[in-house]
Amino acid sequence: MADVITCDASELVSELLLGMRLHGVQFRSIEIASSSGIGFSNPVGRAQFHFVGRGPVWLRGPEATLHALKTGDALLIPNGGPHAMLSAPATPACEIKTFDPADDDGEEHGHAAPVNTADSAVIFSCCMELQLGGMQSLVAEMPSVMRVDTILKSSPEIRPMLDAMERESMRQQAGHAGILVRLAEVVAALILRGWVATGCGNATGWISALSDPRLSKAIVMMHRHPGRQWSVASLAKEVGNSRSVFAQRFLLATGVSPLRYLTELRMRLAFQRLKKVHQPIEAVAIDLGYGSLAAFSRAFKRCTGISPGAVRGADDNSS
Repeated sequence: MADVITCDASELVSELLLGMRLHGVQFRSIEIASSSGIGFSNPVGRAQFHFVGRGPVWLRGPEATLHALKTGDALLIPNGGPHAMLSAPATPACEIKTFDPADDDGEEHGHAAPVNTADSAVIFSCCMELQLGGMQSLVAEMPSVMRVDTILKSSPEIRPMLDAMERESMRQQAGHAGILVRLAEVVAALILRGWVATGCGNATGWISALSDPRLSKAIVMMHRHPGRQWSVASLAKEVGNSRSVFAQRFLLATGVSPLRYLTELRMRLAFQRLKKVHQPIEAVAIDLGYGSLAAFSRAFKRCTGISPGAVRGADDNSS
């Protein structure tokens, strides 16, 4: 019996975001003295969260746009990229000290230095990987800078968390660093949820396809059951379209065929299960609907450019 889906587009994406994880969190509490700044050399794909414990400060984003920030503001840079936090908008480049989170080692760690100077700005920063499972392609659709103040009206539950972050970052009582990390994770997740709930901005491609009830149902069915033996005909039957009409509408809306979308979804899930969950290759292949390891390996290498064993081997060598 076909699943009945009556959610609107934002609810569907919210459901698919239930598997979101923030991995490899690295954090720092940083003072920014007058007439200076801190540059962050994040590689693209490594997200950064910033909270302003004491402002004002200015963010020069990955696209070089300036954002004025006050005490209690928070933002997420989901796709990473070089950026800087400045004590003044015209801070000269020679006064910007580069901080590279990649210099740290470990899974989750950091440093929360005492606040020494009364007139310095104070920020709390977390570098992290956003893992959205089969929805990983959603990250590329996100704006370069996602500010919490743009969703406070629709998500008022964030305000008490920001207040708590301000208190923890300035009072620095016992255990404050761990509390700040946990709050940062929740606020970052709420920023993402707020963006989804308001329609994902101007996102295009398969996200915009979620505004079509039939296409959205097909997409969610594939995400819910990626290992099922889907065909274009079976997906079309689920949504009440003819095979040809469904295939054409899906291609026009997303830019890929339904089965290409399914294969790419499976390979994103496979990569994460091999690298992060340490699931055996054979088990991943079976769970994702492949009848043989050879067929799975061919599809994986075709999509990712490397073999499943190479992913597992690289992960073993790094542990």
